[in-house]
Amino acid sequence: MSESAQRLVDVLREAGRTISTAESCTAGGLAYEITRIPGASACFIGGIVAYANEVKTTLLRVPESTLARHGAVSAEVAEAMAASCRELFATDIAVSITGIAGPSGGTPEKPVGLVFIAVAGAAGVVGRRFDFSGSRTEVRGQATAAALAMADAFLADG
Repeated sequence: MSESAQRLVDVLREAGRTISTAESCTAGGLAYEITRIPGASACFIGGIVAYANEVKTTLLRVPESTLARHGAVSAEVAEAMAASCRELFATDIAVSITGIAGPSGGTPEKPVGLVFIAVAGAAGVVGRRFDFSGSRTEVRGQATAAALAMADAFLADG
């Protein structure tokens, strides 16, 4: 993962752009991977670990109606988290992750390994659904790696 994080930090630094994160199931893993890279302070502004719904609604201003209608693990919540995080930290892009890492907490409709990742920027918000497998640690690692890749692709697209 460090190669992906290095590439992302390099791209951000070279462009003079900034990034922030809003994480649930990865509990700061994405922020950790980014800040492991020397020089990340030039582009990483901060992050929020929004594990509880109350943090999603109070700090990230995710509407309670969105949580009630779609659930915390949904594209709608991931997109709201990313958009609000970008605004709160005044960054060029923000990345959010919400999902079910397991080993419990899944349902037939939302199984363990279901993760939604969103990236927000000036052009809008792009979100994606992922269905990962493996242990809790593996799901979290896969989600972090996917978020790094999505942020990199988002920057490459403009």
